[in-house]
Amino acid sequence: MGTDQRRAAARGCGAAWPATHADRSEHVSGSTRVAIAGPEPGLRQQLGLRAAGAGLLAAAGAIHLDLYLTGYRTIPTIGWLFLLQVITAFVLAVAVLISGSRMAAAAGAGFAVTTLGGYIASVWAGLFGFTEVRTTAGIAAGIIETAAFAALAAVALAPAAERRPAGPQAARTPLPARLAAGLPGGRSAVVAASVAALIGLGASVAQAGSPAPAAAGGLKTAKIGGVTVLTNANGLTLYSFAPDTPAKSNCNGSCAAYWPPVTGTPAAGPGITGRLGTIKRSDGSAQATYNRHPLYAYIGDTSPGQANGNNLNLNGGLWREITLPR
Repeated sequence: MGTDQRRAAARGCGAAWPATHADRSEHVSGSTRVAIAGPEPGLRQQLGLRAAGAGLLAAAGAIHLDLYLTGYRTIPTIGWLFLLQVITAFVLAVAVLISGSRMAAAAGAGFAVTTLGGYIASVWAGLFGFTEVRTTAGIAAGIIETAAFAALAAVALAPAAERRPAGPQAARTPLPARLAAGLPGGRSAVVAASVAALIGLGASVAQAGSPAPAAAGGLKTAKIGGVTVLTNANGLTLYSFAPDTPAKSNCNGSCAAYWPPVTGTPAAGPGITGRLGTIKRSDGSAQATYNRHPLYAYIGDTSPGQANGNNLNLNGGLWREITLPR
């Protein structure tokens, strides 16, 4: 093959294999050398956001798993919803990390913002009869879910690397293909939505506070599962905490958020023959006692006739319903 023929063949190869952002051709002494370049900065950013979003989803799932195991599993409806959130979070995290699919990223972003919305709704108005309280775990989960939404929504809405059709051709492009290519202004929309989510979370946390202590008032009795138990004036089951002593409560902080202490001076209702009294809590308030056991309600009991906190080993010790002789 002559020199002119070799040059023509080289030009033909070049036409058949156009250069892309991932490779380039260098001509050295009449020959062609292909050098492979690394991913563009935009692609590296997408990979980083995808990994961050998957990690944040997994972290949110881990927090929900801890909450599920430390008491939420006994709350009607809320318990199995927490378990479903845990499973979904981990499945989506794996899908986002492995597949690299925009659809997986969009599903992860939707899950994160929906879970956050459920928390906010539970704080403001209650959800399935349960009203959420302010806890460190809940706040941390909300912040992580907001960050996961921001990262994964940015991945789902970012423009694709390929050139998108313009003009009349763009109008003929099917909607799924246009969405897959990314939405104009997607980054601004993600930022705005993330800021709105943080504002909503902050407002919810500010108004939520901790649950009010359960006022003692006139203590009552109720039959639950064939056992006579002690209840507060509203009919909610009362519990004892194994680590307590007759003179001291060892349930404070986040523990008291889930197990509100019964405060004030108790009065014995019909059928209550045990010894009633009070102790002073660390904050100076008076907590009611029965037979020298400090008394608590449980946030998982949303109506009379429930004893969801019985025999739970949570917050550092075992919880038992207060039973009375038949």
